[in-house]
Amino acid sequence: MSQPIRNVVIVGAGFGGLSATRELANAPVSITLIDQQNHHLFQPLLYQVATAALTPAEIGVPIRQILRRQKNAKVLMDRVVGVDTQNQQVLTQDGRHVPYDALIIATGARHSYFGKDQWSEFAPGIKTLNDAFGLREKILTALENAEIIAEDDPISARRFQTFVVVGGGPTGVEMAGAIAELSHSVVRDFRCIDGSQNRILLLEGGPRVLPSFAEDLSARAQRDLADLGVEVHTDTMVTDITASSVITSHEEIMTETVVWAAGVEASAAGKWLDVPVRDNGHVVVDETLRPEGLGNVYVIGDTAHHEVDGAALPGIAPVAKQMGIFVGKRLAQLAAGGQCSKAFHYSDAGSLATIGRNRAVADIYGMKITGRAGWLLWGAAHVFFLIGFKNRIFVLLHWLWLYLTWQRGVRLIIHRKISEDAPSPKDPANPA
Repeated sequence: MSQPIRNVVIVGAGFGGLSATRELANAPVSITLIDQQNHHLFQPLLYQVATAALTPAEIGVPIRQILRRQKNAKVLMDRVVGVDTQNQQVLTQDGRHVPYDALIIATGARHSYFGKDQWSEFAPGIKTLNDAFGLREKILTALENAEIIAEDDPISARRFQTFVVVGGGPTGVEMAGAIAELSHSVVRDFRCIDGSQNRILLLEGGPRVLPSFAEDLSARAQRDLADLGVEVHTDTMVTDITASSVITSHEEIMTETVVWAAGVEASAAGKWLDVPVRDNGHVVVDETLRPEGLGNVYVIGDTAHHEVDGAALPGIAPVAKQMGIFVGKRLAQLAAGGQCSKAFHYSDAGSLATIGRNRAVADIYGMKITGRAGWLLWGAAHVFFLIGFKNRIFVLLHWLWLYLTWQRGVRLIIHRKISEDAPSPKDPANPA
């Protein structure tokens, strides 16, 4: 890169984008951080917002608050719609043309329905706070509908008490466990629902859940899920999803609540840059995290496809953070007139997944930890990576309250939608 670096544009304020921004805090550059939201979101705990365990304020922090002391960084809330690599400009939805000398794209990933995008209406995933709000209301409303129907027709109510999670990776396992704990802990507040009729099913197309973990940890996770009452169906392919059912390669499951955790695809970054991508849209990058032919553009985090020993790095927070730090350091050295030929190297500390209270599996530096010890380790790791001292304290307090009382304090339905099959409450003015 021969031209001087003065203006650095970073697209995306997730783990990768923020890490790169902070690494450039003392560099002689001007940084523009663009994100379509005004907050950084701790996505690994988003499912706990969806299951009424945490509030949005505990896992989200305004970007401007995070960077208020970093004088060389400004924040632009806008949606990126393209990149003009020839004129070195980022194009936004509001019509801005933001110039750059170096560009970092850290736009993450979105849900992939493997060509069945019509399923998204009935099987939402969770990537944003709006996703989490919608899913929380869907789960809680299903239980309310079950309460209405169960008094007169407990058989018909069962489809509202059936929750299906598609995808047996960490997100699916954690979501299934959380829904199981939520659905079984709140039934005491209802009068007509038979809690024994609550069903939580986890559908996985492969032979086991948590396929990226060792087989013994995968088996332990499946046993823990069974202890929570989750029915794990492996070697099960979903063939269709409707408003009231999930059809698999083995059966039709009547349900009103489906959660999608089966696949992701990268953002449109590959199209913006017109560079090689994989089938899921991830941009192929070299050892310095740059796409082919673009010397001053870096793609990191879930948007990038970077292989180590023939396998692509997973789309997890530690990968994004380390990529952001690497690119930030590299650009700081180049902006100061130095040289940087170092290749990116990922330091893998291991993997963690929680199943529920006192249940988790972990593989940390080759040590396999399960049960309560794994659960405590999982909690400590997530609290550590949270941004903001207040957030850490509030999350700890919320978890302690939940652990001691089994009460989930964020069970609010804002936009109430009762199923057409549920009987409407009688009008007091016309009891007939």
